[in-house]
Amino acid sequence: MNFLKRIFGSQSTPATPATPASGTPSEPPKPVILEKEDPVVTSPEPVFDLDLAKMQTVYGGIVVDPFSKVNYWVLPNGGKRVRVYFLMERPIEGAQTGLAIDGSASMKGPFGRLLLGTPPPEEVERYRKRGMVTTVTQDKQQFNRWSQEAVDELVRRGIFHYTDNIVQSQARDMTSYLSKFDADGGTTVVYWATGDGQQLEEVGDLTSAQCLLHKFEGPQRYGNTTHLLPAVKYFVNRFVDARWGMYVFITDGRLDDLNAVKKYCIDLARRIEQGKRNDLKLVLIGVGDEIDENQMEELDNLDSGTSVDLWDHKIAKDMKQLAEIFAEVVSETVVVVPNDGVIRDANKNIVKDYRDSGLPALMVFDLPKGSEFFTLEVGGQVAKQSFW
Repeated sequence: MNFLKRIFGSQSTPATPATPASGTPSEPPKPVILEKEDPVVTSPEPVFDLDLAKMQTVYGGIVVDPFSKVNYWVLPNGGKRVRVYFLMERPIEGAQTGLAIDGSASMKGPFGRLLLGTPPPEEVERYRKRGMVTTVTQDKQQFNRWSQEAVDELVRRGIFHYTDNIVQSQARDMTSYLSKFDADGGTTVVYWATGDGQQLEEVGDLTSAQCLLHKFEGPQRYGNTTHLLPAVKYFVNRFVDARWGMYVFITDGRLDDLNAVKKYCIDLARRIEQGKRNDLKLVLIGVGDEIDENQMEELDNLDSGTSVDLWDHKIAKDMKQLAEIFAEVVSETVVVVPNDGVIRDANKNIVKDYRDSGLPALMVFDLPKGSEFFTLEVGGQVAKQSFW
């Protein structure tokens, strides 16, 4: 959000409703690069179905500040219908938050519980004579099974070592961040995909201070499959009366119940649209090199037949800041910068002018055929966003 901070000085990024309200934000500097006489080449937007199945998303690693997410559709005339989200936090009164961390067996390494090292043959024989190692056969292959006493001893001697726990610092940061937006001052944490892959282990409700000290060392029983639906249902059912919910799920692999999750979420979206329950946002974050981003995009682009957009997905290595989990929790009715902002195509023609209405947190505009990028000009600043 440095882009908007340069416009508003040291103030935090403003967000004001489109309708007048008591109190107004400080006036941003007037842009010096624009004139009202600049031609606007846009025409009335044609009727165009924003089919989620045809939606394309700009790779997160090239999305520039101040944007958090950029979607686009190819129009019949070869141009693009573009949807742009601003990067901004969105506190909501009465919100509940939660973090669910993958507890399947593949997470042993990231949690620092995977044992590495190869003892020399003479050490194996020495421990075998002491009855501290036995040979077992699994899938027609033979393995050495070490007693815990032997493992502890070999770790002390530096022959065995555990992987580093790379989850703990990330989990502490995320839970502490989420707790700031929780009505109760703390966020709910669980491990999912434990035991048979469909079980949960509750960590508890942690305040911001507790989050920063908690030892995230993984579940008691790592799962042998990865089922997301129980974790989704846990938050949906536990916080059924919450005015709003933000629930983040961390995974390092492929989901074994994607179709069941989609079916459940389609029904959930319909209930939200019918007013039978309050709105919520689900964010799936992929970590490591074994994630299935196609699955993540399927959830992100889930067509429920409603206007409710339940899912967003992020790749951890592409995230620049934690505020990105709020990427889709914005709307066209929230004004980021009043009475300022224009969008230009690659030929420098204005395709959208916000100098009368104000720059919204969610922008939708059309680009002509051949535009491989667009620019936002506001407050004397310029942000250039390409599509690839």
